[in-house]
Amino acid sequence: MNASAKFFDASTPVAFAGKDAANTHAFRWYDKDRLVHGRRLEDHLRFAVCYWHSLCWPGGDPFGGETFLRPWHHGTDPMAMARAKADVAFELFRILDVPFFTFHDVDAAPEGASLSESVANLNAIADVFEEKMASAKVRLLWGTANLFTHRRYMAGAATNPDPDIFTYAAGQVRAALEVTHRLGGQNYVLWGGREGYETLLNTDLKRELDQLGRFVSLVVEHKHKIGFKGPILIEPKPREPTKHQYDFDVATCYGFLARYDLLKDVKLNIEQNHAILAGHSFHHEVALAGALGVFGSLDINRGDDLLGWDTDQFAMNVGELALVFHEILNRGGFTSGGLNFDAKIRRQSIDPDDLIHAHVGSMDACARAFLAAADMIDAGVLTTPLATRYEGWAAPEGRAILGGQRSLADLADHAMSPGFDPQPRSGRQEYLESLVNRHV
Repeated sequence: MNASAKFFDASTPVAFAGKDAANTHAFRWYDKDRLVHGRRLEDHLRFAVCYWHSLCWPGGDPFGGETFLRPWHHGTDPMAMARAKADVAFELFRILDVPFFTFHDVDAAPEGASLSESVANLNAIADVFEEKMASAKVRLLWGTANLFTHRRYMAGAATNPDPDIFTYAAGQVRAALEVTHRLGGQNYVLWGGREGYETLLNTDLKRELDQLGRFVSLVVEHKHKIGFKGPILIEPKPREPTKHQYDFDVATCYGFLARYDLLKDVKLNIEQNHAILAGHSFHHEVALAGALGVFGSLDINRGDDLLGWDTDQFAMNVGELALVFHEILNRGGFTSGGLNFDAKIRRQSIDPDDLIHAHVGSMDACARAFLAAADMIDAGVLTTPLATRYEGWAAPEGRAILGGQRSLADLADHAMSPGFDPQPRSGRQEYLESLVNRHV
């Protein structure tokens, strides 16, 4: 593909036009400069375009090959193809006017015949990124290494039974982490797609968990060694590609991080589709991560409730998103994290501009949901009833119980005192649901 070749029909950046706009190349809700709770909407939402689904996915599935026919997927010079892909990527970032992007190492640069060659390729494309970023708005939200696609990782990377593969993975992560640091990345992600098992018949669970704990500890040590200030993010997912993954859900990841003393440096990158595969709502996973102090960032997409695999559709459910953003905004919002569109257009969406329409629609859905969440917080729609529901624990006796000033015997004696007869109160679920619906 010629670097000067035009890929998208659209060329002007998408801008805010208001909710009554008929123009489909415009935002109806996402007004990036609108102030909400003292910050610009762009600074709250921190949108990022992902490299892999948007630029690398060919449109294939288990029953058929590629449908997109991207020019940079076909050629004899892999590095030339990678540079052409970067040209289109930064054009997409410019048109969408997003502040961030994300990538895996092998999304950006082709793998070589050896790790040294792969690292050289990655550094060469990092030079391209650096040059483009110098004259562009977009910055790097996070980078990561793909430790799941290559055949060598079929039994895992950190959890592989072969220490040589563990070592190879360490080299790959060092390179990706250092490039992320060089490009000003604000986080670094670890997703253990093959860190799990297909059968327990050939799996030593304790050994593999200890290996994984050591691997993440090594990444944290190197992050400090090179001066990388952002958090390491682990992304929970229960299954796919393995039968059972060790980063199953937020609760499992929290237990893992606590066991291996990693809570100080590692947070979680939560994805809607992964949450529902684990049998949880997106709201649950975000709320639990916030409650446990491990919330970091979001991969924003949606799965299909009727399907048991990762469909990675663009997030469009305003009601679902509003409750998630209510949780995040009520805890102070994002710090280094953001909303990464880990989503792919459908394989029938073969027009280049379908990529633009998909992102615009989801950015608008997120903005609309975020504004609804802010309105709910301002009106105390959920926060006021919640405070009332737990007000007994804010009273002197409740504080004394939680503060360790009452023994089990003290409480039992009080429960048996004459006239002590606590009564249940309504949870008012339907009332609260109706209030939420007024805002979304």
